[in-house]
Amino acid sequence: MTSRPSCPTPRGLAISAGAPPALLVVLSVLWLALAPVAQAGQVYRWTDADGITHYGDQPPRKADAEVSTIPVYVEPTAIARMRIEPVGDRYHVWADNRLPGPIEVMLDFTRHNNTVGNPMLPARATVAADGSALVAVLRAREPAQPVSFELRMDSLPGNPSAAPQDVQYQLPLQLAALPGSGPRIDQGYGGRFSHRDPENRYAVDFATPIGTPVLAARDGVVMQVESGFDRTGLDRDKYGGRANFVRILHDDGAMTLYAHLKPGGVLVRVGQRVRGGQQIGLSGNTGFTTGPHLHFVVQVNRGMRLVSLPFRMGGPVGPLRIVDESPTPL
Repeated sequence: MTSRPSCPTPRGLAISAGAPPALLVVLSVLWLALAPVAQAGQVYRWTDADGITHYGDQPPRKADAEVSTIPVYVEPTAIARMRIEPVGDRYHVWADNRLPGPIEVMLDFTRHNNTVGNPMLPARATVAADGSALVAVLRAREPAQPVSFELRMDSLPGNPSAAPQDVQYQLPLQLAALPGSGPRIDQGYGGRFSHRDPENRYAVDFATPIGTPVLAARDGVVMQVESGFDRTGLDRDKYGGRANFVRILHDDGAMTLYAHLKPGGVLVRVGQRVRGGQQIGLSGNTGFTTGPHLHFVVQVNRGMRLVSLPFRMGGPVGPLRIVDESPTPL
């Protein structure tokens, strides 16, 4: 059973008149279900011919002894960057997208004095893959008075104008590696353990042993991954927002999420084009979970909120039957 992978904690940025002319600011950005850009989750250790032990975030090209790895807990980074450029008596606020797929951002004041925006804040913008967008231009309401402001930018993967198609998804697990007669659903639509929020309302948890090959359910581009998380537990505050995962963007704007992969179990890279049925990872038991399984969900951005979508999926002998476990189906 599962919960979603989560986001970094947003932080504010305080800016006042007289800021340096070349002002570049990186913020933690809120997104949602997930997904932040992953960082390396291990350090390499080796000993050279002189007996000196070395540590690094990349393995040596040549090592005189066996190279070992040390797992390191690393917070995910933000999926977007807020950049503020002073231009004359105004401040141009840009959003830089760090993902190979579109995102939506929302900019707002957390504190401001004698400052107005065009457009007025809060303001939203859709930012193309690996692109930038001017979100707002700030200026003094009264030009003769001092200006100060603090900003917050939230971001979410996906294009809010996406129009997902009714397609049949492939089973996201290698059938030959599953025990018994085939896939077993541990928690279906609306499962009371963790499938009650909009992002996971139509998620499915497949019970499967750790290390089962995870397959792409559709052609698409790898949008986000995280593979360095190695913790598991039922403390929702600690683990409810983290797990190793792969997010794939499809041509119609829908996104599939494959979560709770084993540490180091991501076998694809961000920006990689994958085909339906291609192996993308290994199942695991990371994050907020009661046991080994794969969390699979189809999501779309619906205006600064991720929502899950019901889907059709092929099974071993025809369409897969997914039970709606909600007391009152939504």
